[in-house]
Amino acid sequence: MLKNIHVKSFALIDEVEINLASGLNILTGETGAGKSIIIDAVNFALGQRVSKDVVRDDAEYALSELVFEINDDKTKERLNQFDIPLDDNEVLIQRKITNGKSTARINGETVTLSTLKLIAAGLIDIHGQHDNQSLLSKASQQNLLDTILSDELKELLIRMKDTYVNLNNKISEYEQLNTKEAEKEIAFLQYELNEIDSASLHEGEDEALESDYKKMNNSKRIADLVSGAHRITGYDSEGAGSLIGRALPMIRQASSIDDDAKDLELILNDIDGLLNDFNRSIADYEMSLDFSDEDYKNTEDRLNLINSLKNKYGKSIKEILDKRDEFEDELNRLLNADEYKSALLSEIASLKKEAYKLCKEISAIRKKGANKLSGEIAEALLDLNFLDSQFEIKVTSDEENMKQSGYDDIEFFISTNPGEALKPLNQVASGGEMSRIMLAIKSVCANDSTATLIFDEIDTGISGRTAQKVSEKMSRIAKEHQVIVVTHLPQIAAMADTHFEISKSVNNGRTITSIETLSEEGKIKELARMLGGVTITEKVLENAKDMKKQADEIKHK
Repeated sequence: MLKNIHVKSFALIDEVEINLASGLNILTGETGAGKSIIIDAVNFALGQRVSKDVVRDDAEYALSELVFEINDDKTKERLNQFDIPLDDNEVLIQRKITNGKSTARINGETVTLSTLKLIAAGLIDIHGQHDNQSLLSKASQQNLLDTILSDELKELLIRMKDTYVNLNNKISEYEQLNTKEAEKEIAFLQYELNEIDSASLHEGEDEALESDYKKMNNSKRIADLVSGAHRITGYDSEGAGSLIGRALPMIRQASSIDDDAKDLELILNDIDGLLNDFNRSIADYEMSLDFSDEDYKNTEDRLNLINSLKNKYGKSIKEILDKRDEFEDELNRLLNADEYKSALLSEIASLKKEAYKLCKEISAIRKKGANKLSGEIAEALLDLNFLDSQFEIKVTSDEENMKQSGYDDIEFFISTNPGEALKPLNQVASGGEMSRIMLAIKSVCANDSTATLIFDEIDTGISGRTAQKVSEKMSRIAKEHQVIVVTHLPQIAAMADTHFEISKSVNNGRTITSIETLSEEGKIKELARMLGGVTITEKVLENAKDMKKQADEIKHK
């Protein structure tokens, strides 16, 4: 259930807060007061795109916040799947637009727009007068039926989609084997394999080459440094080795006289030994720095070859060799095409059999569900003053036209007058009729876990007895769901459990929308305004009181 709407700096709204209740919540007000702006703000909070112009000129940002109370386990389970923490069984959705960019949070956690929309879909269902057109497409009609039957169809449709995609991939693969493109692919694979094999690559080779190449490029600098170190530590007259050689006899004589000097002799002997080892090693290293121009060019060419292969086939030698194995497998498959094609045909036949089996199961569920749903919608239409109407959801199976959703063609048919044949919905219904038809469908199809339904001025084009019927239907829906309705009809407004009046005023030269929760007396006055227009006479007030009294009696039947 939607408990609270808080909107700030959004279009005409400076700041409003609406505390909603269960049952039927009615929003009314003069034309242009901002009734639909409230719904626009709700839609924005739920992920709908809006123009950056919705931010009021005197504000840095526009904000819309919704607080939902979650009581059913199914919705809680859905939220858990998105890792949304519940705080006292409440979900707070916040969306803000600043400098043309929007951010969304759910219970304080930042979420993407796609995640926001997925979560919102299970919390609330919003229907406006322009949404009627969506019901006219056969794709939408199939989606509606499949959504209603989701408990039975969900797993089957997932399996069907996977099977259909796999089947089409195998068919495409088979067709490719029967074209001249296969010959080109064989030639290209042979070229790629030869290019890799002729390089005779070895893992780790590139790292060793890069080290050698770096050494060669810096050889003069390295040679100067190493030669200097060799000179200082060597056995020339001023080298460390020579100096230590001269110091050793002195220490030995001292240790022969005084035993306490023997430790010094041992240490100096170690140093002399280490310097000898060091000088031999540094001499060998100096020799290794001596290389020919040919060595340098060969190293450079080898590195260029390896880097060229990396650009084509992988970031490392291992990846190149793995790609080489893939090419070989693909080449063998193409060279042994007849055997492989036979296996593919067998696999395609098996997948087709599985797909048609799934199509048959899906179709049976749809036909059974469509028959039941058709009867329920027909009854709902009767409640909405379609006295001689017929309604049928036709599920036509076409095995030659299989899709990933099955092989059914689904279309809604209706006859609104006696003696008229059933015709597709888009050929029959007027604007006012479509509003009632949608309401009938919503009343039957509302998901039990979708606690809140919003209807934004879908009563356009109806009046009199029909308006009364629509109001009674909405009141009945509100016994099972929280219903929020923006309306201009007093017959619907009279059914309100909670009634909000939206008004517009000018404050310091700025137009501001405000909202007020009406008392019982306020409800009567607002009904009188809706009935009588500018001048509200005593007679109009009496009519408003009678309308409210009759509505209360109908609600409590």
